[in-house]
Amino acid sequence: LLPLRDVARRAWLAPIEVIHSSVEIDGKLKSYTVSEVISSKDSFKTFVIGNDEMFGRSGLYVDPKTGKDFEDNDTRFSFFAKAVIDLAQKLKWRPDIIHAHDWQTALTPVYLRTVEKDNQFFAKTKLVLTIHNMAYQGKFKTNRYRFLGLPEKLIYATEPLEFYGETNFLKGGISFADKITTVSETYAAEIQGELGCGLEGVLQKRSKDIVGILNGVDYSIWSPAKDNLIPFQFRETNLTGKSKNKAALLKEAGLSNHKGVPLFGMVSRLVEQKGLGLIIEAAEQLFSLNLQLIILGTGDKKSEQTLKSLEKKHSDNLKVYLEFDERRAHLIEAGSDIYLMPSLFEPCGLNQMYALKYGTPPIVHKVGGLADTIVDYNEETERGTGFVFDEFTSRAMLQSIERAINLFGEKRKWTKLMKNGMKQNYSWDKSALKYSELFEKLIEN
Repeated sequence: LLPLRDVARRAWLAPIEVIHSSVEIDGKLKSYTVSEVISSKDSFKTFVIGNDEMFGRSGLYVDPKTGKDFEDNDTRFSFFAKAVIDLAQKLKWRPDIIHAHDWQTALTPVYLRTVEKDNQFFAKTKLVLTIHNMAYQGKFKTNRYRFLGLPEKLIYATEPLEFYGETNFLKGGISFADKITTVSETYAAEIQGELGCGLEGVLQKRSKDIVGILNGVDYSIWSPAKDNLIPFQFRETNLTGKSKNKAALLKEAGLSNHKGVPLFGMVSRLVEQKGLGLIIEAAEQLFSLNLQLIILGTGDKKSEQTLKSLEKKHSDNLKVYLEFDERRAHLIEAGSDIYLMPSLFEPCGLNQMYALKYGTPPIVHKVGGLADTIVDYNEETERGTGFVFDEFTSRAMLQSIERAINLFGEKRKWTKLMKNGMKQNYSWDKSALKYSELFEKLIEN
């Protein structure tokens, strides 16, 4: 069950109007429409919930004009949670599992275990909450709490929705869900400690109910042998297309193609979490090395401006694209020699898994999903899939970069490293099975 704007961009959707209904927000009835999605690709039904006042905007959570969250995000996603609960009953569909994701849907477990607790329609329904990033919790001023239609006691100090004088949607979801999942095993442990963002105590109390399951990769889209967005397809047994993609990427970026010089790639949100501070801090040392770097992404204005200044100063070594471009993202994964991902924290990460499949060994900080998916290269055994640094410092990152550059000069070993990564399988098949097992155990219990 998704807000309509989240999926409307997919060309294969063919919505059919099925329901008009309404839910109460701040004592007023607000209507919503529901469309059933007909897909030739999938065997399951999807319903999309529409309301122009709530979701007919140019941004999903952030107002692009101000760069700040919409002030009414609390009522927008309260409305969505209530609409989901209402719709299930209108359809006479009793769910075994309701699987909520992040703060935007975290009120669904709260409503079902409080104001709907005596509703026999959901008596056997189990609730799962997946946390994709603890840094985003859905925190709002308590003077707006009355809009949510929840018991007043939930906002009292130390209660399920109270957080340092604010209303916290994610805390509520954590408190009322039957199981809590995160998107990697390491991150499941990290959020109960230093990466709990203030909710580590709440999570520690639910420790036995927390499960880490990696996100998966769709290899029908992210595979160099099938990728229609790159000019030259290639595979593990024939890597000639790899160098051709590199040449195409360098030409497009206006950078010279120097033999023996490794090309680093980075596709990322340009925010502190992604380790941009390390790159900026180490810029002079970094660009004195024998390398080139292409960065694609958007983010906070200060980071964007600093990167463009560095591009101007190091125009022979650095190209920065301040945009999101799906085609170029694929070309960077395919055409780069090395993928740079020095995140401060990374709940799961997907780009490092894409990079492996494209024969682009990643350099990563040992956190979250990066620690779970990248094995540090051992030159003696020639095992490993990338380069991992433990300390979040520019010095540690530069040491890994220098290790990678040195190995890049040894063609046989480098090719072996590339193929080690290309052999890895992080498909959704494995992750889906783990979710299925979790759901089945919940239902059995």
